[in-house]
Formats: sequence, structure tokens, C-alpha cells
Amino acid sequence: MSKENKAILEMLLCAALWSIAGIFIKLLPWSGFAVSSLRSLVAALTILLYMAIRRMRFSADRATVFAGLLAGCVYTCFAVANKLTTAANTIVLQFTNPVFIVLLSAVLYRKRPRGADLDAVLVVLGGIALFFFDQLGPSTVLGNLIAILSGLFMAGMFMAVGRLDTEARFSAIVIGQSFAFLVGLPSVILTKPVLTPATVGCVLALGVLQLGISYILYVKASEYCPPLACALLGALEPLLNPVWVLLFNGERPGPFALIGGVIVIGAVTLWCIFGKEKTTV
Repeated sequence: MSKENKAILEMLLCAALWSIAGIFIKLLPWSGFAVSSLRSLVAALTILLYMAIRRMRFSADRATVFAGLLAGCVYTCFAVANKLTTAANTIVLQFTNPVFIVLLSAVLYRKRPRGADLDAVLVVLGGIALFFFDQLGPSTVLGNLIAILSGLFMAGMFMAVGRLDTEARFSAIVIGQSFAFLVGLPSVILTKPVLTPATVGCVLALGVLQLGISYILYVKASEYCPPLACALLGALEPLLNPVWVLLFNGERPGPFALIGGVIVIGAVTLWCIFGKEKTTV
């Protein structure tokens, strides 16, 4: 298997782990900031342990800290948005990030996107919109705005992390998780979330699997996947999230969701086969 194809598989597994966030965040009877803080604490310890085992050096130069702050904003905004609006709305709006990557690359780096990249972005976003069309309903405006911000920060994270070397990428993720922990810590202190076997299990699942191991896979994948590739492959997350809802809550996707799923999977598959090698954004 080539390094590029291995990176694609790592990114797909990463997106699958990302997809469990919504259900576990909803199960926790805590504020979004408290959830974000404690899951990021566990995640930071998980990745620090991985770095220690691999004997990686921790770095904190300006570029690494900047990338880490963007990552921390993603973690916080996503958890908070999940508490203020539906999980479907949060994921749909966060996955505006491929559009932001194309726009930011054009503005900041004067990179003209290829037609294939723009087509892939539009088709993926259209498919995701269809996938959740049956489920979208009235929701808190603030939660939707925070979810869009999460998409913007995620685009910035993909771009900033993609410009770092491997050790700096892991350091940036740890910095981001530490930042999210500190931002949410006042909420933990003030609300005093109750720890039970169920809530501890949810936090461990979020910290170790959804935010720890997933980002280890993401950092490894980003070595050979450019930012837009990571963003498009990450579209697997909003496709899997309703599957977990179906399994645990019995909700079935409607016809628009099924059509959207076919569109997104088809678009990402075709883009990976024919377009990934020339993608530099």
C-alpha cells in the first residue's frame, strides 16, 4: 500500500472516530464547556503518552502555538454547539470547512483552486445538506453560528497543521487540547459536574477515542494528505453520525438522507481516485 493510500485510510478511520462525538456529548448532562474541558484533558494525556512512547519532542514555536489555538477553538466550539443546537445541525454547519479552505487559500496564499477541487467541495456540501434535510428544524441561532465558527476554525486548523512537521503537529494538537481544557475549566469549577460510571465512561470514550486516537490518526494522515483532502475525507463523519443515532435511538434516515449519502460517498470516492494526486490546497 502506498503512503498516500495509507493516509487516506487513516483519515477515514479518524473521521469514523470523530463521528461518535455527538451521541456521547448528548449523553453527558453537563454544559458544553465542561464537556469540552474534561474530554480535552483526557485527550491531551492520551497524545502525550503516545508522544512519550514514540520519543517525540514537544515544541511550542509561534506556528505550532497558532495551529494549536485554532484546534482548541474547534474542540470548544463543537462541544458547545452540540449543546445549543442539534447534532445534525452542528455537523452540517461544521462541514462548511472545505469551502473555507478554498476561500482562505485563495485570499491568504493566492492559490487558485482547480475546477475538480471546487466541484468536489460543492458536491460534498450538497450531499451533506441533502443527508440532513429531513432532520433540520428550528434550532438555536447561537448554536448554529458557533457551529459555523467551528467550521471556519477547522479549516484554519487543517491549513496550519498541514504546514508543520510531524512532531510539531502532535505538539499543536496537545496545545489545542490544553487550551480547550483551560477555556472550559471555569465551567467545570462552577457547575461541579457529577461523576458517575456512565459519565466517566462517556468522557473516556470522547477523550481517548474521539479526540485522542482520532487526532493521532489525523496527524499521521496529514503528512501525505493536503488540507482539502483531509477535509473532504472527513465528510465521512456526518455520514456515520446518523448511523449511531439509528443504532442507539432507533431513528431512521429519510429518503433525502439516503440520496445525500450516496452523493457524498460517490463524490469523495471519485475525487480520491482521480483528483487527490494533484490537489495541493
